[in-house]
Amino acid sequence: MSVKKDVKNIFTKNRKAYVSSSTHRNSKDLTLLTEWLNPNSGMAALDIATGGGHTAKRLSPYVKRVVATDITKEMLQNTAEHLSGYPNIDYIIADAEHLPFLDGTFDIITCRIAAHHFPNPDQFIYEVKRVLKEKGKFLLIDNIAPNSKKYDSFINRLEKIRDYSHVRSLNIDEWKKLFSENNLEIIQAQKRRKTLPYEEWLNRTLDDEEAQKDVEQFMTSSYENIKNYYEIKIEEGKIQHFTIDEWTVLCTHNK
Repeated sequence: MSVKKDVKNIFTKNRKAYVSSSTHRNSKDLTLLTEWLNPNSGMAALDIATGGGHTAKRLSPYVKRVVATDITKEMLQNTAEHLSGYPNIDYIIADAEHLPFLDGTFDIITCRIAAHHFPNPDQFIYEVKRVLKEKGKFLLIDNIAPNSKKYDSFINRLEKIRDYSHVRSLNIDEWKKLFSENNLEIIQAQKRRKTLPYEEWLNRTLDDEEAQKDVEQFMTSSYENIKNYYEIKIEEGKIQHFTIDEWTVLCTHNK
């Protein structure tokens, strides 16, 4: 429960930043989402941990109804106000690991750039499977850790320093295991490198100068091979941007 309280605190404080975030508004990512899901006007969609509502907004013109959920009331309220022009989006406060819906409710389920905040990803995937219709589609987009323990440790430690509500970015093999255990068959998947503008990424969750210095120190003092892998770009002593791994995966529910 303490982890979920941390999530609520962070996202309440920074709710407006997630609406304006260039990382979360990325058009290539959202275009791929609709291309892969192939939504139609008869479908009911669920967007789990909607955050700034970018995925719900993208799906809205293509489906009958979108239910956008988030565990943080203030975040959800801000998103509802921001998307007031999209009347087929409903907003429900809900825990991704305990969804308040009947079995087999949704044709489409999405979760984008959020699952690394979930303390029990196995329970999250079980809930996805439960509320998804047979042959329905689930699309997950999230930051992932490399298989290398050294690189995994660095990125998860970095995210935790910068955002105490971060739990863990899983690697692809860990996600595949959870899908397999819940009869979710992978149809399509794509791994990509995602460049993050450092100042925007940092300021989205941190406004304390000392805490910001801790993040900078952790990155600049890392080993050269880690700096190279994450493409940490430093100019005139300041970090400009860096690059992480992201995975987009489309599954279908086979009972």
